[in-house]
Amino acid sequence: MVQRVFSGMRPTGKLHLGHLAGALTNWVKLQEGYQCFYSIVDWHALMSDYADSSMIAENCREVLLDWLASGLDPEKCVIFVQSHVPQHAELHLALSMISPLGWLQRCPTYKEQILNIQNKDLSTYAFLGYPVLMAADILLYKAEIVPVGEDQSAHLEITREMARRFNSFFGNILPEPQIMLTPTPKVPGTDGRKMSKSYGNSINIADTPSEMWNKIRPMITDPARERRTDPGDPEKCPVWDIHKVFNNNEEEKVEIFSGCRTAGIGCVDCKKKLQAHIERVMGPIQEKRSFYEKSPDLLTDILRHGARKAEETASLTMEEVIRALGFFRRG
Repeated sequence: MVQRVFSGMRPTGKLHLGHLAGALTNWVKLQEGYQCFYSIVDWHALMSDYADSSMIAENCREVLLDWLASGLDPEKCVIFVQSHVPQHAELHLALSMISPLGWLQRCPTYKEQILNIQNKDLSTYAFLGYPVLMAADILLYKAEIVPVGEDQSAHLEITREMARRFNSFFGNILPEPQIMLTPTPKVPGTDGRKMSKSYGNSINIADTPSEMWNKIRPMITDPARERRTDPGDPEKCPVWDIHKVFNNNEEEKVEIFSGCRTAGIGCVDCKKKLQAHIERVMGPIQEKRSFYEKSPDLLTDILRHGARKAEETASLTMEEVIRALGFFRRG
């Protein structure tokens, strides 16, 4: 029997090369051998952007375009928007009734974001309850596998605990999903930190070649290379980290590595080579993105079909949940 996979992304804007290398490339592979449900989780976006939600719909469209351009195929996987399937909110409510506060307060993401995101008021019930909605998203489809990077595995353990707790009260209804640890290549942003829209250091999937070059050209490199004649250390250079992801020419990578250490190649030349490889990889992706961008009716059909397929599965799970809770049904 084909195993079921669930994963999702918050619609916070256009996706970047970190998303492509860290998640989407793997999702495209998974759709070939698993029953995959991929959701644009707009309720999650509202948790942090409730003060101004005007861009959520447009951001959903941008995420959908990037997903399709990267190779997700609506004929091979179920692509949908979270709020289009009302059972997500319904199961979230049911799980919230049994969620211990201590579990939520100990969540690593909750503590980290409360400390680091200072420009938004995150002291809300919904933000504290983020893991409950995440658990509902996964358990609603009885997903057997959730692909995550190693740094996210603690989050999924809360989902597993939620399933165990629900089952202890109401019977064995919700299976515990298994973690599929996936390789997450290091794709730093233009300032050397993790690539992130919130840091303003991202190279987007939708960027034109000239926009990409305008971001790559001023990128920081090894601080020790103050002059062209100074030798450098590629392992201290974020440009080299991106080479390792997008440059598939092993012979050239050896030359770049050696040239940097001996000052045989300058940083600008290294960046030009990186630009060429990114253009090679992104050319077909951006061509596909352009096609879908000009086909709004097709995008609507994809999401409508995806929501219908997702709800078929979600409604079956909720019927079991409602029965297990002992609620009186309308009939």
